[in-house]
Amino acid sequence: MSVLRKSQEYSSFRSTISRKKITVDSVTEEIWSVYDAGPRSIRCPLIFLPPVSAYSDVFYQQMLFLASIGYRVIAVDYPAVWTHQEWCESFNKLLDTLQLDRIHLFGASLGGFLALKFAEYSCIKQRVQSVMVCNGFIDTAVFRKQTSSNGFWALPSFLLKRWVLSHLPSNPTEGCIADSVDFVVEQLESMQRKELAARLTLNCTPSYIEPQKLSNMSVTILDVFDDSALTVSAKEDVYKCFPEAKRAHLKQGGNFPYMSYSAEVNVYIQIHLKPYEDGRFTAKLSAKDADSAAAAATAGAASSAASAEA
Repeated sequence: MSVLRKSQEYSSFRSTISRKKITVDSVTEEIWSVYDAGPRSIRCPLIFLPPVSAYSDVFYQQMLFLASIGYRVIAVDYPAVWTHQEWCESFNKLLDTLQLDRIHLFGASLGGFLALKFAEYSCIKQRVQSVMVCNGFIDTAVFRKQTSSNGFWALPSFLLKRWVLSHLPSNPTEGCIADSVDFVVEQLESMQRKELAARLTLNCTPSYIEPQKLSNMSVTILDVFDDSALTVSAKEDVYKCFPEAKRAHLKQGGNFPYMSYSAEVNVYIQIHLKPYEDGRFTAKLSAKDADSAAAAATAGAASSAASAEA
């Protein structure tokens, strides 16, 4: 078992934040797995979208910290869908089920690409208020040069996992980066063949982001300067696509900086969301509302105690 999986923080996450399964289409059996933490009164939460190789609990450090300071944060795992259009439609149904009209998105690698695709898909309804892209890309051509998306559905599980592992560093030198890779490798080993094949298909199916549809979108690009699965040219393409985007850089962090350098990533997330605080699209409970909630909780506890004594 990896160091992070054995950590007290991860144990706290699994024991305090429940994982729910939500069916958005009973005919196609599209089932999303959802972690939802923080005040339910917030109607514009931050939603985390994971990379190909891992489940959404890779964001456990963000979930615990941000929820503890008043943010509503949600992390999701995708159903096995095979096109970007199907993914966007299914995610749209999930938001309807959760009764969320507007959201902020944080996407890692494939999750970043899907966050931008959904922002495109919903640009008329404007369901996405802002996006943070972590080690993201804007054109799947960066992966199509290495393999075709047509045959993933037919490949056995061990070949799919081998392809993913080939893009991870074999001997990361930094201890915290090595720990994050170990955590992800454990998750990859437990991933079902159909689920992984669908994610890889989304990762490599020909598609690109159309920035003209996102001209009014608030975007933050979070990148690392050390080795990751993305090439320098792929990162530069993201900068060119969103020249007005805010940039958040980490000197190191590897493929999964939200685990290896979680404190720094959490700071960047707060900076990204700060302009929305106390407004209509805030992801955080205001200080006034937090005080009211605390007072109500205290009053409820006192009432219960009085009833027990009576």
